[in-house]
Amino acid sequence: MDTVVSAAKLNSNEIFDLMKQFITEVIGEEFVEEMDITLESSFTKDLEMDSIEIVSFSEKIKIHFGEKIDFTGWLSGMDIDQLISLNLGMIVNFIEECQ
Repeated sequence: MDTVVSAAKLNSNEIFDLMKQFITEVIGEEFVEEMDITLESSFTKDLEMDSIEIVSFSEKIKIHFGEKIDFTGWLSGMDIDQLISLNLGMIVNFIEECQ
């Protein structure tokens, strides 16, 4: 899945499902099965992803969407408190707005 670049505009539910797939690929299916992943799920608190896992997740977004989504640039504009409170819904909204 890492080499697919989406040409079609995705709706928020499709983006959410894609992000859940990326999370599963990064942290493993056995961990995801034990979690209730929602739009409110935070990466550090709820999903317990470490910085390397978040970077891997970011790379999957970059590979999938290519130049259409400047995910790294968006993240770099956040302060530390915003990064800590980052949740899946914020990412879904960002991607949906950028399409």
